[in-house]
Amino acid sequence: MTPLDSAVRAHREPLAGSGDDLDHDRRARHAWLWICALLSVLLVSVPVAVGLGPVAIEPGTVLQILKAHLSGAADSGAFSASDESIVLLLRVPRVLLGAAVGAGLALAGVALQALTRNILAEPYLLGVTSGASTLSAASILFGAAAGIGTASLAASAFAGALAAGIFVYLLARIGSEMTSTRLVLAGVSVGYVLHALTSLLIFASDDPNAGRSVLFWTLGSLAQATGQSVMITWVVVLGTATLLAYWSRPLDALAIGDGTAQALGIAPAKLRASVMVVTAVCVGALVASSGGIGFVGLVIPHVARLCVGSTHRILIPVAALLGAVFLVWADVLARTAMAPQELPLGIVTALLGAPLLFALVRKLNAAQ
Repeated sequence: MTPLDSAVRAHREPLAGSGDDLDHDRRARHAWLWICALLSVLLVSVPVAVGLGPVAIEPGTVLQILKAHLSGAADSGAFSASDESIVLLLRVPRVLLGAAVGAGLALAGVALQALTRNILAEPYLLGVTSGASTLSAASILFGAAAGIGTASLAASAFAGALAAGIFVYLLARIGSEMTSTRLVLAGVSVGYVLHALTSLLIFASDDPNAGRSVLFWTLGSLAQATGQSVMITWVVVLGTATLLAYWSRPLDALAIGDGTAQALGIAPAKLRASVMVVTAVCVGALVASSGGIGFVGLVIPHVARLCVGSTHRILIPVAALLGAVFLVWADVLARTAMAPQELPLGIVTALLGAPLLFALVRKLNAAQ
């Protein structure tokens, strides 16, 4: 057994509380059961979620439409043209995008909580979401006057997210080596400034409709999902998952402490820089496709730890699958709760995530 393995086995996640009294080896052996179970739930959820909405479509009909589309078979008359259009053009891209965004936000939360050793860390912490919101608000409200074409809203959001991530990184490195505390402080500071700037842009706009549009977009929505956005988002999320899986052992060491990581030959500052850049790119792509969605990156990693422990090799896939399932069903609620009106997705995730967070706080207090 390597020194890193010994250090990781000795580590206990504070938030998990009594759940960490379970035998680590047993949870590791049965982790594949969690992965298989969650993957099965996700596969079942997709056709069911596609069929739910203001116009309800049976899951069997959804599967028939998908089978006919994938096989190139002619319409057998088992479904109507309107149902086919709703499924293929609206619902399938939306559900697949929701799964990708949920998985990506959960992965970002896992990475940031290890990076900062802060149980409240989430994608908003780095100010990346705020950067995307600010530049997208400028695009919607002022368009060409801001130097941004309104047709390239996704590109504007991605550029804003990446710029905010780079600025946070540079700010955290000023004067000394970047640490978790400096990274948190830099992210929070930049996030507050960018949030204030977004509010100022809305206040300065003379168009109330545009202001409502910005507010809805910054709270998150999957209504603009397209085949292209789904493909790009999934590529980014899978790439992020692959890199985080590659860094899983160093992340285990970093979550214990910088001293432990250094003793095991890991450079904490270099690892933080690499993971932060990957996380910023991932969150930028997510915000560009769906807007700002909170609570997923905060709550889902903790729920995953309660299920399988804190070893990142196991935690990463379980958190990604949990996030995908959670956001798929949160979006179903967003588009059906007040149909035909659609709720902003960020409101739904907050309403669903807050009780989970309260339960986690109670568990933490009991452990302490």
